[in-house]
Amino acid sequence: MGSTVCELLWISYLLRDFHISIQRPIPFWCDNRAGLHITANPVFHECTKHLDIDCHLVRDQFKLGFISPSYIPGKDQVADLFTKSLPAPYFTRLLVKLGMVPPAPPCGGAVEQQETADLLAVKKQSIADEEVAELLEVLKTWVRFY
Repeated sequence: MGSTVCELLWISYLLRDFHISIQRPIPFWCDNRAGLHITANPVFHECTKHLDIDCHLVRDQFKLGFISPSYIPGKDQVADLFTKSLPAPYFTRLLVKLGMVPPAPPCGGAVEQQETADLLAVKKQSIADEEVAELLEVLKTWVRFY
């Protein structure tokens, strides 16, 4: 959390230098409930002495209104799309969440998808047939040459 807050601070300074305003507080999504509790509760922090510097940095920026930490379940972390190997259903769900793939239509979509798949298969087969015919012609000319 601390390194992310440092990056956010750096980016905000850079944008300010370019005279670009940003909306504050910046939403800060985290799947670590303990980290959120440490940020919001200084009493809970007393039990975690080894996290001193990072916790102070995150808590200070939270108090200043720079970040707004919120919990997000691990299964909804869009960043996992770029950092982890995911099963196909999770991968597709996160792509849809990013708006990169349209969601499947609720009714009749399977029929349309099957028709599209059939058309693609026929097209691939015709391309393959043309390539085979071309290769045969090349082989025939080779055989005649030798």
